[in-house]
Amino acid sequence: MHSPLTPLAAALLLAISAGAFAQSATISTVTINGGRPTSLPAQIPTTIEGITAEQIEQTINASDSEDALKYLPSLLVRKRFIGDYNHAVLSTRASGTGNSARSMVYADGILLSNYLGNGAGFTPRWGMVTPEEIERVDVLYGPFSAAYAGNSVGAVVDYVTRMPAKFEVHAKLGYATQKFDMVSTSERNAGKQASASVGSRSGKFAWWFNVNRLDSTGQPLVFASRLLSDGVAPAAGTPVVTGAVAGRNNRGQDWWLLGTTTSYHTVQDHAKLKLAYDLTPTMRASYTFGFWKNDTDGGASSYLRDTAGNPVYAGNVVIGARQYNLNAPTLAFAPNLNALEHLTHGLSVKTNTKGVFDWEVAASLYDYHNDMLRAPTATLPAAFAGGAGRITDLDGTGWHTLNLRGTWRPARIDRGVGAHVVDFGYQQDGYRLRTLVSSTSDWIHGVAGARFSAFHGNTALKSLYAQDTWTISPDWKTTLGARYERWRAYGGELGNASAIVRFGQERNEAHWSPKAALAYQVNADWVVKASTGRAVRMPTVGELYQGSISGDAIVNTDPNLKPEKSCTSELSAEHNPGNGTLRTTLFFERTRDALYSQALTQTVTTVQNVDRIRTNGVELSWQTSDLGIKGLELSSSATYTDSIITANRNYAASLGKQQPRVPKWRATAVASFKQNERLAYTLAARYSGVQYGQLDNSDTNGFSYLGFSKFFVVDARVRFKLDKQWSAAVGIDNLNNYKYWAFHPYTQRTVVAELKFDL
Repeated sequence: MHSPLTPLAAALLLAISAGAFAQSATISTVTINGGRPTSLPAQIPTTIEGITAEQIEQTINASDSEDALKYLPSLLVRKRFIGDYNHAVLSTRASGTGNSARSMVYADGILLSNYLGNGAGFTPRWGMVTPEEIERVDVLYGPFSAAYAGNSVGAVVDYVTRMPAKFEVHAKLGYATQKFDMVSTSERNAGKQASASVGSRSGKFAWWFNVNRLDSTGQPLVFASRLLSDGVAPAAGTPVVTGAVAGRNNRGQDWWLLGTTTSYHTVQDHAKLKLAYDLTPTMRASYTFGFWKNDTDGGASSYLRDTAGNPVYAGNVVIGARQYNLNAPTLAFAPNLNALEHLTHGLSVKTNTKGVFDWEVAASLYDYHNDMLRAPTATLPAAFAGGAGRITDLDGTGWHTLNLRGTWRPARIDRGVGAHVVDFGYQQDGYRLRTLVSSTSDWIHGVAGARFSAFHGNTALKSLYAQDTWTISPDWKTTLGARYERWRAYGGELGNASAIVRFGQERNEAHWSPKAALAYQVNADWVVKASTGRAVRMPTVGELYQGSISGDAIVNTDPNLKPEKSCTSELSAEHNPGNGTLRTTLFFERTRDALYSQALTQTVTTVQNVDRIRTNGVELSWQTSDLGIKGLELSSSATYTDSIITANRNYAASLGKQQPRVPKWRATAVASFKQNERLAYTLAARYSGVQYGQLDNSDTNGFSYLGFSKFFVVDARVRFKLDKQWSAAVGIDNLNNYKYWAFHPYTQRTVVAELKFDL
């Protein structure tokens, strides 16, 4: 089951729809298979992969918007359960799932990536897009466009959502269920989803409105534990308990698993309104309003039982003739409640003349309108009914963006040789983090009392960029560009119950990032492309300003962190004979001052700079529909990545080790067979090899809570069109019921059913 060779070979033999990821081998463009074109700079001769709404509907069991990325080459979203709102981080070729700030996610020009921090707690705001809205998704691999900030070093993901040309009505009902068995937990989890959309266009005015509700219960994500070595000689009268499960943690140390916590029951509501008005035949104004509400109850359940059979959650207990404290150093069992209401606004005015000059003005705002996390400090079971606790309030947190873009075509592109497309612009982004942790007498219903801690800070980025795509000859095309960024960090302060301490003066830095790409059309079927670019990923507010106060001094944080500086290159050969594509890409990245959490002392960890990381790899992507079987379309991808820490003065044990959460091997494959216009079948597979969560790679037991395991997962889907308006689908994710981990356990075999109406 856990051999890497068999699942990898199987994944490479499976396939996916050629249309699902089809790329043109022509130098200048990406093939757009229906729907609106991507907003990514497709004229740059570099790697872009994409998928349309029709392909998602046929091949993917999509309950969340991030599912659209499931089978794209080299990508992995760490989605733990349906509706995962706070840990679904995107991983790319040379970036693991602990590096959320090394990719960019947009929807209709609105930034969904969360650069208030870096890591599992700062995931893109996937909930602002529902699968039913998606018209297409495209991915630009690497920092090869000057139009994007240094966070694009991994990839830029662009969601384009629907805007109708006539009256439309859509509705969808979905249901999913899994049987979860792990340690001493055996339960059935389920999720229900309903979505409705309506839109139209009349003359110059178009509108679209979408609502969605998800009610989902996920598997336990956290296992309460105590190391075997934590046990001491029992004191007289300490109660003896049963039910603890012996195991080994991610580092191979013996421990006891005591029960589960953070079993989320999630209710999410989404609403989006989009308006568009054609001011002239070539100028459009657009406005988007998004609302996302999330109420989550994170439950806890103990395996431990006293002599009367009652569950035990707190105090000193005896397990295996040794005494353990369930209250310290932290509570073994801690439920929580999360209530979020986030708002987003997007406004743009742009022209589309296809002539000498086009321009766009776009602005967006993301607002943590209401964001509260409640957790007890009182012990269970009494805390199930209330009692002392803490409230974490993020009121005032959010970000805004402003983009002024222009495209100048001094020689029209349709004139061929010698044509230029010059893109240029000014961008301004700002991020505000406001975190107040307060004590409360009732963690479930109580109001905030005295301050326990606080974290405040701001960052801002102002950028100028320009790039010129030049068709040198019928066979040669190049893009040359540069980006100038001026970054500012200010207003940092950190508080405890008695004091607020300011970090001091603000920081200002400026950086240049050159970009270049070149393509050569060898013949009608073959094209060779080369791209290179520098990216500077600035520290986030959370990395700079979250820490603690000892006395009147700030500790466990470094407001002088250096930015990450990456030089990335790729070389691709693409073969497109007309019935499919084959692409081979070599990629290389050299990163200095990578931002990682690592040991500051024996007991304290904080974000520090890792001096150098070297990454080399190769990516293969293949699609075809020419197999002699009508309706059968195949695709697969495989990625080998060798990412090594080559210098780290702060942590010598990490030298020569594999970059955390970047596996050496990844593969995806899907076979899709359209029997007729009404019936389609899909079989897919995903594989990820051995990876580590620690810089020193000491966590060698991946198949454990806290561990990061390899996996081989098979998915299936059958879609049936009942008539012109009605369709249904049944699918199974993780058909082979592979039990795998990414710190937390992933879902096990999950059955999905959908019913859709389209008018």
